[in-house]
This record gives sequence, structure tokens and C-alpha cells, in this order.
Amino acid sequence: MQELLSICVGIGLAAACGFRIFVPLLVVSIASHTGHLTLAQSFQWMGSYPALVTFSVATALEIGGYYVPWIDNLLDTVATPAAIVAGTVVSASVFTDISPFLKWTLAAVAGGGTAGAIQTGTVLARAASSATTGGLGNPLVATGELGLAVFTSVTSMVAWVWGLLLLGLLIVAAVAFSIFFVGRKVFRRLRPATSVSAPVA
Repeated sequence: MQELLSICVGIGLAAACGFRIFVPLLVVSIASHTGHLTLAQSFQWMGSYPALVTFSVATALEIGGYYVPWIDNLLDTVATPAAIVAGTVVSASVFTDISPFLKWTLAAVAGGGTAGAIQTGTVLARAASSATTGGLGNPLVATGELGLAVFTSVTSMVAWVWGLLLLGLLIVAAVAFSIFFVGRKVFRRLRPATSVSAPVA
């Protein structure tokens, strides 16, 4: 049961990395530092003062960057691979009493995969916002992402069942939005090619 709980918590934290890379890392660092979360032996450093300060500064810079026009889109170009790495690390950090092979397999596939799926959805949402509002709606997207990052991180640790349900809904929403966005672009590109002009009398 303890192993299942740690897996659920890890996947939930990885999902939060899809919204903001450093917010879940900061939450884990605070929770570990205050004794509310037990980290795997090789990740005890995440609860140290240097890690807490580093994650705090990185979180502040990341949050601020997403409110600067065009910088937010630039951050998205590096955020997806970074989110996958962060999701893998943060999930592995809470996988306790699990064999190293299973830990890193779950961390890479479930943790990194979940973070990547969520991050892809946020990238598409910001791209849609930039295209339709000229970037004016991006701060609203950024605020929503930040709120979901904090909520998902905390919920994953204090109410993991609800966190797991939320994770499922977020993944379904991200996949559905990705399919809709990509399908819409493909349809727009194919429509002119398939249209037949009327013959001239």
C-alpha cells in the first residue's frame, strides 16, 4: 500500500511539472524540509536549505517569465524537455521502497510521460491564445497554469486520491485539446487544396 501511495504522489507531482517546472520541486522541498514528506534516500538533498533557496529563486523567475510577452513563448520551446526531466526526477524522489529498476522505469514512463503530455497541452493552449488574442490572453493562461501547478502539487500529497482523479481529467483534457488544435490546423491546410473552383461561363 505504501508503494502504491508513493507512486500516486509521484505521478501527481510529475503532472504538476507539466504546468510549471519548478513549482512542484519547491513544494517537495518545503514538504521535505518541514517533515511532511519522506524522500527517497538518494534525494534527501532536495530538502536542504540550498535546494530550498535554489528552487525558490527558480520558481520566481519561471513565474515572472511567463508574464512577459513573447518570453512566455520562448520558454515554451525549452519547457517540454525540461518538464519531462523534472517530472522524472520529482516522481523518482518520492518513490520509496521500490527497486531501482522499477523506480526509474516508472519515473521515466509514468512521471516523465505525464509531465510531457500536460506540458504539450499548455504549449498548444498558449499558441492558440497568441494566435487569437495577439498574446493579450496569455497572462490568463499563465495564471491558470500556475494555479493548477500549485493545486496539483499540494493535492497530490495531502489528498492523493483526488489528485489522481484530477490527473486523469487533466491528461484527458490535454490530449483532447491537442487533437482538436492539431486537427484544426490540418483541416485548414487541406481545405484550400480540396476546394474546387466553379467553372467560368
